[in-house]
Amino acid sequence: MKPTTGTSGKPAGAPRTARRAVLRTVFTAAVIAGTGGALAPVLIDGPESPGPAQERDAVGPERFSELYRGREISGTATAVVPAGAQPRSGGAGAVAAPGIDVRVDGRALHVMRRADGSYLSTVNHYESFPTLLETARAAVDELGTAQLSAVSPHTI
Repeated sequence: MKPTTGTSGKPAGAPRTARRAVLRTVFTAAVIAGTGGALAPVLIDGPESPGPAQERDAVGPERFSELYRGREISGTATAVVPAGAQPRSGGAGAVAAPGIDVRVDGRALHVMRRADGSYLSTVNHYESFPTLLETARAAVDELGTAQLSAVSPHTI
């Protein structure tokens, strides 16, 4: 036997086709499973089956006003037009933007809507909440006895 050939007569560095095929199959299955898992929420909550955010928007705008831990919280959110949808009213090319207004003791709380329909605020921006009411309550919990700034830091 020569040192450059294996026992089967093939060169020592020649790939094994059976092992390569098994590894390719396992890798392909893993990629397909990972992609399916990542896309499952999108495919399950597609346009034909409304998800939690779409169900909430279909009911109408979210409104609340309550006294929570001694603080007056109130808020409204108008219905949201999904990305890529045509606005129902306005002129051609008009884009309907969501109107979100949350107040704690009369002072504006800056709230942002995430792509999945949940909300986060500048007070507690590491956690998202499914409703504006829960977002406002979490902000009050974080603020404690402190007050919100009278002027919004995001002005034009």
